[in-house]
Amino acid sequence: MEKEITREQIQNFQGKYPKQLWSLFFSEMWERFSFYGMRGMLAVFMVSQLNMDETTANLQYGATQAWVYAFTFIGGLFADKILGLRKSLFWGGILMIIGSIILAISPKELFFTGIGFSIVGTGFFKPNISSMVGQLYKEGDVRRDAGFSLFYAGINLGALIGGYICIAVANGTLWAGFVPENLRWNYAFGFAAVVMVISLLTFIQTQKSLGEIGLSPLLRLEKSKRKIYEISTYIGSLVLIPVIILMVANTVYTDYFMMVIGPASILYLFYEMRNFSKVENKKLLAALVFIIFSIFFWAFYEQSGGSLSLFAANNLDNKLLGMELDPNGVNNSSGALFVIIFAALLGIIWIWMAKKKIEPNTVVKFGLGFLFLAGGFWIFYYTKFFANPDGKTSLNLFTFGWFVITFGELCLSPIGMSAMTKLSPQKMQAVIMGMWFLASAYGQYFAGLLGANIAEASANSSNIDKLNVYANGYQQLAIYALIAGVVLIAISPFIKKLMQDVK
Repeated sequence: MEKEITREQIQNFQGKYPKQLWSLFFSEMWERFSFYGMRGMLAVFMVSQLNMDETTANLQYGATQAWVYAFTFIGGLFADKILGLRKSLFWGGILMIIGSIILAISPKELFFTGIGFSIVGTGFFKPNISSMVGQLYKEGDVRRDAGFSLFYAGINLGALIGGYICIAVANGTLWAGFVPENLRWNYAFGFAAVVMVISLLTFIQTQKSLGEIGLSPLLRLEKSKRKIYEISTYIGSLVLIPVIILMVANTVYTDYFMMVIGPASILYLFYEMRNFSKVENKKLLAALVFIIFSIFFWAFYEQSGGSLSLFAANNLDNKLLGMELDPNGVNNSSGALFVIIFAALLGIIWIWMAKKKIEPNTVVKFGLGFLFLAGGFWIFYYTKFFANPDGKTSLNLFTFGWFVITFGELCLSPIGMSAMTKLSPQKMQAVIMGMWFLASAYGQYFAGLLGANIAEASANSSNIDKLNVYANGYQQLAIYALIAGVVLIAISPFIKKLMQDVK
């Protein structure tokens, strides 16, 4: 009988990456195809198929995405305390498949039902696969950032394929001869279900190589008692789905929830800090600083699925480097393409700089992320000067804006995931990772509010006036991002002290 590999053997890998990273890479890649494919369709679907105005669609988009990421905190909590990372991931994948199938069958009539299943499923899936990546490395392993950068490339490979294919099929600009016109949205949502099945099968076939990583924290209990806790978690999550559906459909309930969940999670963190040393608690406080600043980053960045999605549909031409492409598909996928090209390279650069002892610390990387974000939104603003009289502007320049933002994303998101695993004790890793994604929930929520304000200001305007309103809104976001980046770099010495030995 083959002996199971130990955690120590996994962490003592040779080379740049542990072999287990590749199986997690492909599972996450297909899950992100599903997620980003659906995300890219939401705002356009709500305007064109559910007949919402753009202001309402932005608010609805923000609420939907906020719930997706907010539930990652709950999913991380149950993974830490009951299910373990692996069972939580599998259960989340099953719920996501069900949600996508519901949307594929009847997207208009069962829209919020399908979204409800997908929200809860993502909450159980997303934080836990990231936590498993962190556990492939020993504490202090300088290769961790490179590993997360490669893992992030997998995320974006899925986002690239799904982000373009789903919305392009729905719009009829891709495979129009194959997909019946009256079933375009059904097919687009159906792709999300198919790739989630592939994601789960990939994980099932390769999980033995993870050894003890991700197993239930309740293995010490009798099997019958452990089953009771696990089944109760499954039933409880199913009971929550109708509640989620109601709250997503009525954004005012989302407002109330967001007022509560963030402060509650911070209070829970402080409660758990009683059980850790002073050094560990300082690291947790540093993690909290990163979490709070990331809210602002995602509030701006996540205009991509809301206001930028509508901006692409209304105000961009369809020519990119001479090729005819769906502008919304480009909006949803170009950033992912740039991440794929540069993520692994940047990871190698971090390793090289670490060896030379010139690598910027995590706080400075975060600050640089905001500066690149500011540059990208300034370019979005500048597109107004290239518009024709019909309010259509350059897809080339717009895509260059995403090119700049990509470097900001690479300085913040994969580095942030890596920092969460380095700054949190192992017993708190899934919860801290959940709080990291909860910050994304607040970012999504505020993204919806910001997008709604821009859309409201442009209501009943001509297309050229709408272009100017949206572009001026992006100029304001560029200024705010610039300020945030400067502040982060200025306070980096203080945060570095909190981080102790973590670089």
